[in-house]
Amino acid sequence: VQLQAFGGGLVQAGGSLRLSCAASGSIKSINVMGWYRQAPGKQRELVARISSGGLTNYADAVKGRFTISRDNAKNTVYLQMSSLKSEDTAVYYCNAGRVVVTGTYEYHYWGQGTQVTVSS
Repeated sequence: VQLQAFGGGLVQAGGSLRLSCAASGSIKSINVMGWYRQAPGKQRELVARISSGGLTNYADAVKGRFTISRDNAKNTVYLQMSSLKSEDTAVYYCNAGRVVVTGTYEYHYWGQGTQVTVSS
């Protein structure tokens, strides 16, 4: 599975950015796609993820500001980020995998990171 992410960049606080991530390869069994981020000196953390059926979950820090969506026909996941804050500055990583009934990943893949920098 290959994940190609696009859309990072520099934006002023309060602005918006849209990230996209296209999956290719052996993706038939992928049922969850999402975004994680890692700020300097911090651990990688979940931002948002979406199931193939459209169920979503978000980190508390981004609820109400970020929206994740998915185009199953294009095997692409999007992250619309609005009202950006300086603390959103991080490298954002696309993730895709298969979540089993227990809620844990059976396997998952990472895309290359894309830098998002929010200037205050």
